[in-house]
Amino acid sequence: MTSPTAAMLVIGDEILSGRTRDANMYHLARALTDHGIPLCEARVIADDHATIVTTVKELAGRYDHLFTTGGIGPTHDDITAEAVAEAMGAPIGIRDDARAILQAHYDARGQELNEARLRMARIPDGATLIDNPISAAPGFTLGNVHVMAGVPSIFEAMLAGVLPTLTGGAPVLSQSLMVRQGEGDIAARLGKLAEDHPEVSIGSYPFIRDGVHGSNIVVRSQDGQAVDAVMQELSALFGETR
Repeated sequence: MTSPTAAMLVIGDEILSGRTRDANMYHLARALTDHGIPLCEARVIADDHATIVTTVKELAGRYDHLFTTGGIGPTHDDITAEAVAEAMGAPIGIRDDARAILQAHYDARGQELNEARLRMARIPDGATLIDNPISAAPGFTLGNVHVMAGVPSIFEAMLAGVLPTLTGGAPVLSQSLMVRQGEGDIAARLGKLAEDHPEVSIGSYPFIRDGVHGSNIVVRSQDGQAVDAVMQELSALFGETR
């Protein structure tokens, strides 16, 4: 069975400027891999309405799932919700269920649900809310687009709620072998091995440790027996043990 595919769209000028370091891509990739949904593409774009609309249309049309992060807060530059709604052809406005969640949250803290905070209740028609157990303001799923916060702790909590609702394939299994030779020395033999075993993915990741050049060879596949077989060939080929 072919696994569903996914892409990620990171939205925010603060990421592109270097002011904020993105941690969500790493977390999403690991979580999706474990769930059997390969993350095939990730992009980082600015807080620009037209760019968001165009990119959401493209990625949502190419992959089974698109995860967006950032731009759903209370300030003027939080424009992701409107842009996703336009990309998916849905009207958007303050939704009663989202408003009720925010009202209860701020009432419990003795704070006002003012106009700025109410912006976080803008939800496209037909979308399903994504629970936010940390700061209440919900994300949403519209079609195959999952719109989530950019704050890592909130993103991770939202993702934990969404993943069980998604059908995944078999998880991708991996094993690695450290080879104490540089990539230039092993490239030809490694390339032949990869050619002989198209059922697995073989990656080479170089390192320098104590002045010695080496390579970490990583074998990945949904077929555990195929991974084991290739790892045995690698050990024999390079005279290394795991």
